[in-house]
Amino acid sequence: MTPDAPLRGRTALVTGASRGLGRAIAEALASAGATVALVARDRDRLEVAAAAIRERGGRAEIFLADVSDEAAVMALGASFAERLGDRLDILVNNAGINLRKPLVDFTLPEWRSVLDSNLTSVFLMCRQFVPRMTGRGYGRILNLTSMMSHISLPGRTAYSSSKTALLGLNRALALELASEGITVVGISPGVCDTEINAPLMQNPELREQFRARIPVGRFGQPSEIAALAVHLCREESGFITGTDIVIDGGWTAQ
Repeated sequence: MTPDAPLRGRTALVTGASRGLGRAIAEALASAGATVALVARDRDRLEVAAAAIRERGGRAEIFLADVSDEAAVMALGASFAERLGDRLDILVNNAGINLRKPLVDFTLPEWRSVLDSNLTSVFLMCRQFVPRMTGRGYGRILNLTSMMSHISLPGRTAYSSSKTALLGLNRALALELASEGITVVGISPGVCDTEINAPLMQNPELREQFRARIPVGRFGQPSEIAALAVHLCREESGFITGTDIVIDGGWTAQ
């Protein structure tokens, strides 16, 4: 592997890859040499993301799937094998939603939708794709947790619950797969300028309140999260597993 393409020859799958952090991570993995499977529910956005990768000389395939649905994940597994083979090196579980409201206002279907999108989807994807990663001495599973795995705010009960639960999944799965050379790491972004944070970013007063609470004085950029993801996928990062890396501009250090 060359220094400018440390992931050449690897195959990666990124969920929630049509926008935001997922798209940024997919683009960065492709730039590092990986063939990338982009998974999401919006075909038009996926096509745009894949085209951007291909324009830079990267390799990308798109797959439509709701990764919180068991049957859809099984179908995704079959489609992936047909088009890219039965081997996967890197799995990035990024898909998720956030519903901001007081706990007493949640309906049970709303609660379940957040947990299914953010937590159950990771279980389903790992169960489906881990068997395709074993037996090769290398594998990387990156699960996008959140700053809200470590602290929280009002109106984030479902989101914080789902993301905090991922910390436990990461630890347990890392121990199960350590002997295979497969690492499992959580990435906990702070407040980034992405679509999931649109309610905040589009409110000037609220945006300034949040910015003022970040010690570095600015919001995170998707490219910064993506750079960390690429680093964790390198051969040299094989000793990093069962942990969570917070990248939040210092918010949780306060």
